[in-house]
Amino acid sequence: MYNDNREVITFGETMVLFNPDTTGPLRYAHHFSKSIAGAESNVAIALARLGHQVGWFSKLGDDEFGRYIQSVIRGEGVDVSRVVTDSTASTGLLFKERFAHVNPNIYYYRKHSAASLFKIEDLDYNYISSAKIFHITGITPALSASAREAVYKAIEIAKKNNVLVSFDPNIRLKLWSIDEAKEVLLDIAKKADIIFPGIDEGRILLGLEDPIEITEAFHGMGCKTIATKLGKDGCYVSNQKEKTFVEGYVIEKPEDTVGAGDGFAAGFLSGLLRGDSLHGCAKLANAVGAMATLVRGDMEGFPTLTQVKEFMGVNQYIDR
Repeated sequence: MYNDNREVITFGETMVLFNPDTTGPLRYAHHFSKSIAGAESNVAIALARLGHQVGWFSKLGDDEFGRYIQSVIRGEGVDVSRVVTDSTASTGLLFKERFAHVNPNIYYYRKHSAASLFKIEDLDYNYISSAKIFHITGITPALSASAREAVYKAIEIAKKNNVLVSFDPNIRLKLWSIDEAKEVLLDIAKKADIIFPGIDEGRILLGLEDPIEITEAFHGMGCKTIATKLGKDGCYVSNQKEKTFVEGYVIEKPEDTVGAGDGFAAGFLSGLLRGDSLHGCAKLANAVGAMATLVRGDMEGFPTLTQVKEFMGVNQYIDR
């Protein structure tokens, strides 16, 4: 059984990812590499590699794909003891379609997946309340009404037990309409302690594109700590006491940008857990996010703490 020193707990759908070994339209691809993909499990794995005690849960199909996902995440040092198995539904799949040095096209096969059937009754209240930080994204509430109810209940449990709520809006308009996404995600943002918006999300949710304006808008909703992602330009971070732009790391030819935002969130949360300053958290977030783009795959590029320190080119990365 996993120990009681959990620092971060997260939950959401993870799917099996098939990545073609060649570029070009999928109809010409005949060989694929198998991996996993899921925003929340990405954050969990990235945090585990950085040395933290992390738990992730979801609902998986009682199939080989579900067993594969559980095995991979467990193998990364993440607790999966609260994963629920459903014999009536399948584990979700996705395929990437790759072209040279541009973001790949993504094809999802997740409708009626086991994860979309997640419900309040599948939550372990004590498990959530044991963490220091509970991390969620805007993907899970978009999966289904029952998954959305579970997200709200999980937030309620966290708040009642003084667990910080970390939220990445992570808008997926293939899953729901803009209007529905805005209503739900802004409501969740009001309950979050830490939020990781991007410029696109600021535009969709708030009608704003300036990082300072986006940040102040979320502060106005009650969010205490905000890290607005600016891609290769870094981020703008604020906890109301301190507000600053932090320069990013330029990767000339990224191999795969999917997972960079999850790496950013994990790096920032890692800094918070280690007691870094806001600026130090942002530096680490930028570095982990940049390193995620160096490797093909959603989570394969996440570094260990030693690796990210080497990447940053300093002996002591923290800025306390």
